[in-house]
Amino acid sequence: MLDKTVTGWQTLATELNFEGRAFINGRYVDALSGTTRPTINPANGNELTEVASCGIEDAELAVNGARAAFESGAWSRMAPMDRKMVLVRWAELIEKHADELALLETLDVGKPISDTTQVDVPATVRTIRWSGEAIDKVYDEIPPTPADTLALVQRLPLGVVAAIVPWNFPLSTTAWKLAPSLATGNSVILKPATNTPLSALFIAGLASEAGLPDGVLQVLPGPGSSLGRHLALHMDIDGLTFTGSTPVGKMLMEYSGQSNLKRTFLELGGKSPNIVFADANLDKAAAMAAVAVFYNGGQTCTAGTRLIVEEKIQDRFLEMVVDKARNWMPGNPLDPATAMGPMIDAAQCRTVAEYIDIGHREGAELLFGGRQVLEETGGHYHEPSIFAGVNNAMRIAQEEIFGPVLSVIPFKTAEQAVQIANDSIYGLAGAVWSNNINTAHRVAEAVRVGTMGINNYFGGDITVPFGGFKQSGNGRDKSIHAFHDYTELKTTWIEFD
Repeated sequence: MLDKTVTGWQTLATELNFEGRAFINGRYVDALSGTTRPTINPANGNELTEVASCGIEDAELAVNGARAAFESGAWSRMAPMDRKMVLVRWAELIEKHADELALLETLDVGKPISDTTQVDVPATVRTIRWSGEAIDKVYDEIPPTPADTLALVQRLPLGVVAAIVPWNFPLSTTAWKLAPSLATGNSVILKPATNTPLSALFIAGLASEAGLPDGVLQVLPGPGSSLGRHLALHMDIDGLTFTGSTPVGKMLMEYSGQSNLKRTFLELGGKSPNIVFADANLDKAAAMAAVAVFYNGGQTCTAGTRLIVEEKIQDRFLEMVVDKARNWMPGNPLDPATAMGPMIDAAQCRTVAEYIDIGHREGAELLFGGRQVLEETGGHYHEPSIFAGVNNAMRIAQEEIFGPVLSVIPFKTAEQAVQIANDSIYGLAGAVWSNNINTAHRVAEAVRVGTMGINNYFGGDITVPFGGFKQSGNGRDKSIHAFHDYTELKTTWIEFD
């Protein structure tokens, strides 16, 4: 049995075999150019391994293989029950390798081991298993039509889908993309983030072991500026799904229009409002306000980075939030007691520091944190930071920082709280805290976001859709609604003699 202490995880880390080759047509292969790039442990700056840096020639090989696999029908026309069993076996294999995969994610991303073991890997298993189990429970339609006619409405796979995933949740977001796209019969080309490819490469081999036919899943590590762009412009890719920044998402939409109008679904940035009324359970709200912004180091698209607090409780409530923030001081991600690990890299740490300076210049009051710490480790750690005296026009209240920085904004009325919440280009997530059912529901309904919590934050499950309004994107991950994104509707109209 694994010793799940710092020492035990460190020992297991020395025994890991890192797979850095691309996965094309059922095999691990080097990039055709032979080019590699290092992937770095953000906790200490050490190189983990060299990873293939794929280029256009690798993409062509992968696209051709994915198209051939799709046209062969080996997966796309496989009986739904049989496809289901492959995905369920895949989920079981991931679960079997849970500790190894959790450690791999912690080393590659900097996530605390408590998160990868308790959140990321279990969520990945559940996503793939649930999607597999759903395959043969989604029915086509026979609409009501005139006598002597019969109409059949089918959901057919798009064909070849490219999936581009981010570095902040590389494993669970990959599952959100792969599970429904594979469940509906597509071939998928996955481009993991350049700096966090290891878990995607690991589970690709497990998919093959589970029985996924060669060519149905291709994994191409490589740069977004060239490889990602090529996939987005490719004339033989039918769909594109992306999670990442809003500026990149806009470019991908442009590439779709410049090429073949491939179906493009985007889950993008956020500046999520977390609204607290005076009649709320303040202790729970304060604890979750810290979770909402400091979980994963604030490197979360749904992070509750705007804390909108009823003015009459602001001072008392902020004392409570600052007290909770002390539990989020960063530390060694291999320590099960660590709540927050490092930023992903030095550039992200600098970005956070720059926004701390911006907050000072804009006149906000830094109540807590604000410094880079643990620099002697070689890692990229930043304290949780809280600004008060913020108005919603400030850059720290409008721009996505993607770090552990909280902006606190007061309000007097429910209407003002909603106005502040909606005064954003984003609309991904949010929450409202109140023990008045009328207030809670009215505010929740009025805030224009894809997911809204009432007396909770980060609520949800694989059974409910996830996605955003406005410049937070389009389409939905998770639930049966995600199946719709990866299929085309086809009507067959029959007239009887």
